[in-house]
Amino acid sequence: MKKSVYTGILACLAISVSAQSFVAGTVYEDLNRNGRQDRKEKGIAGVAVSNGTDVSLTDASGKYRLPASDDCIIFVVKPSGYRTALDAFNLPQSYYRHKPAGSPDSFYKGVEPTGALPASVDFALYAYDEPETFAVLIFGDTQPSNEQEMEYLERGIIAEARQIGGLSFGITLGDLAGDRLDLYLPYKQAICRTGIPWYNVTGNHDVNYDAREDRFSDESFEAHFGPDNYAFNYGKAHFIMLDDVLYPHPLTGKGYWGGLRDDQLAFVRNDLACVAHNRLIVVSMHIPLIDSEGEEAFRNADRQALYGLLKEFPDVLFLSAHTHIQTQHRIGKAQGADREKPIYEYNVGTACGDWFSGVLNEKGIPVSTMRDGTPAGYAFLRIDGNRYVTDFKALGKPDDYQLALYHPKAVPFRRLTSASIYANFFMGSPEDTVECRIDDGAWTRMRQTEEFDPAYCRYVQDWDYLEHVIPGYRPSNPMICTHLWKNRIPTALPPGEHRIEVRASDRFGRVYTAKSVYKIEEQP
Repeated sequence: MKKSVYTGILACLAISVSAQSFVAGTVYEDLNRNGRQDRKEKGIAGVAVSNGTDVSLTDASGKYRLPASDDCIIFVVKPSGYRTALDAFNLPQSYYRHKPAGSPDSFYKGVEPTGALPASVDFALYAYDEPETFAVLIFGDTQPSNEQEMEYLERGIIAEARQIGGLSFGITLGDLAGDRLDLYLPYKQAICRTGIPWYNVTGNHDVNYDAREDRFSDESFEAHFGPDNYAFNYGKAHFIMLDDVLYPHPLTGKGYWGGLRDDQLAFVRNDLACVAHNRLIVVSMHIPLIDSEGEEAFRNADRQALYGLLKEFPDVLFLSAHTHIQTQHRIGKAQGADREKPIYEYNVGTACGDWFSGVLNEKGIPVSTMRDGTPAGYAFLRIDGNRYVTDFKALGKPDDYQLALYHPKAVPFRRLTSASIYANFFMGSPEDTVECRIDDGAWTRMRQTEEFDPAYCRYVQDWDYLEHVIPGYRPSNPMICTHLWKNRIPTALPPGEHRIEVRASDRFGRVYTAKSVYKIEEQP
């Protein structure tokens, strides 16, 4: 046991030769929860502490020591079986900002000057009977860009999420706000109403656009939420949260690029050196590793570096958002990941859907269907030990609403037609099976296709054919759907009404169904 801890300390302690000072402190169990270490409160050994690049394990007395630059955030990597304090917004208080001069001047305020380092930067932990089976609530981009959209977020997603029980914590996968960083406070107030601890990731709409260097593009985020690259443990899972938005673009100086700096990759390397290989690794970022619009959306060298760092961990899940569609990706040797067991990336559909667009529902909230036909909604990550399943919940719909069907309402008897039955399986992937039957006939496999969702196309066209302006924003133009299946619709059955039944079987062994009807009619 002593040997393994000693080896872990050597593996995890990385000393930066450029550091001008060091930070030291103690990680301890705060028995009376008063926020300071009292005489009878002992330090906790083997807890990882980081400055955002280097990682050190605490010694037998709970003490650590790390380099501390004049622009860093020191944080504890919460170990399993413990909790950290939460602030008034249910945000974990597991960090200490060290910015003696504060953030550079910016249109949106950053971190105030923190002054010199304290003699000891300590972290209080509270023992907690942490379950190995738990559920996490996942939001893709919430992205309100004005007060009206913040109200839509609160009355829609947040109001529904408040009714969900049995959740351990939540994560927003970036684009917390839509360029309006002054909306961070109302965002925190809204998220707090879910009643659970919440973790946040930086998105491209969360950056300070007047920053001239990527390392200063997150100063407002840091002022409100703390570090933008950090990690924590829960049960048998290890969560890594990364800011994968390079701003300004390192090649053009304009816009942004998906990727990671060398110091971020060093943090992942140093952090993983302290993690047992049998843990489930969940990496949360904003920009997906695999983008349906092309590989150039994420810097390939950084993508390959991540694959390499995760090679010894068989169970890996990436969570991302950003695209305002929903996709599933299997990442194996064909995608450049040299590993036996594939990595999966779940590119989560967004809480704001298609940027709060489209017609208003009965509650006066935009329907905001996404460009691939996925409804606005949110996801769940359910973990049991080092195994997991993911679920998607469409806003305002029953839990089992996982399939949307599109087909003609009537077809001519015994007449050839190009019309098809389409099934949009919102969580679908190439590893899933979708089948269809008519009435009580035999099940036949549907063919996966990459097309525009015809139901979404009609939704956009209906908007364009309105003769008068109505409240709201026009839905975005359609985008290819990667979770669409189709079959030719039968016309040779007897005239009359016929039942359509579709069932989808996912890679987790679950089956979802959807039903509809159509008519076959004799032509006059």
